[in-house]
Amino acid sequence: MRYLYCFLIFMFFSVSSAYTQTASEIPLENPEVLKPDVRPKGNVQQNPDMTLDRLVAIVRTIDAEAQVRGPAMRLAIEDVTVTVITDAKNNRMRAFVAIQSLDGINQQLLYRLLQANFDSALDARYAIAQEHILSVFIHPLKELDKNQFIEGLGQVVNLVKTYGTAFTSGAMTFGGGDSRNLHRKLIDELLKKGEQI
Repeated sequence: MRYLYCFLIFMFFSVSSAYTQTASEIPLENPEVLKPDVRPKGNVQQNPDMTLDRLVAIVRTIDAEAQVRGPAMRLAIEDVTVTVITDAKNNRMRAFVAIQSLDGINQQLLYRLLQANFDSALDARYAIAQEHILSVFIHPLKELDKNQFIEGLGQVVNLVKTYGTAFTSGAMTFGGGDSRNLHRKLIDELLKKGEQI
């Protein structure tokens, strides 16, 4: 128990120091830095709410042959079939891939999946449903940004492709965890496709 307590304190200070800005980093010679921005925003438009129609347009930009049936879609990304299900009434969206059945899965692998969920899976996650291990990205629908959705799809596919090896979504690795490898290429390629929308 003492070791767990020491580890948690270490993690807290490691994460806190990464986000803390010291007073010496604030340029005091420029007082404007300390004043809030009160300039009028003009015609700056907020991102509109994500809708099923917008989501379908993004999916079809990534895969022109994507199947759409009501609030559900299926698209292929690098030979991986991703299912996207929306629920406008409850403001939810989930994109997922079933990786494999739970048959024969041992405790060591499940332990490794939980490690990855902490530091290298990031926005996408490994999960269990319907007796299968899944790669899944879940987000409120209305607040979902186009690039968030595209990155989420890329992370889901990366978790499938690195399952059993690096267990990474490819975006980045959170410090203090047990995973270190990066696989960013697929996400950047998908974001480039998304620039057409």
